[in-house]
Amino acid sequence: QVQLVESGGGLVQAGGSLRLSCAASGRTLYAMAWFRRAPGKERDFVAGINSDGGRTYYANSVKGRFTISRANSKNLVLLQMSSLKPEDTAVYYCATYSGAVVTGAANSWGQGTQVTVSS
Repeated sequence: QVQLVESGGGLVQAGGSLRLSCAASGRTLYAMAWFRRAPGKERDFVAGINSDGGRTYYANSVKGRFTISRANSKNLVLLQMSSLKPEDTAVYYCATYSGAVVTGAANSWGQGTQVTVSS
């Protein structure tokens, strides 16, 4: 069982930056990802990273602006968000997969952290 705790959310002006962190405990050598749920919308995939950090994946809406990375020695997964837009406003969730690559459905979730981008 993996426990995930997100941090780093907050209020930022459009064009600004934030860095989200996900601290994992338990068995942690899994592929991981960030998802987000905007008000009134479904939860959407944002970015994912394989267990060794060798491959990353991004939603088209964040490509070139967000960067996912991981520090396995510290059981951390980071999401660096730049050039933020009001439409990036959402609750951001960290998640793990059951294997080493980003595929299928995520199966463990954190509690989420709120990101609000003002115009």
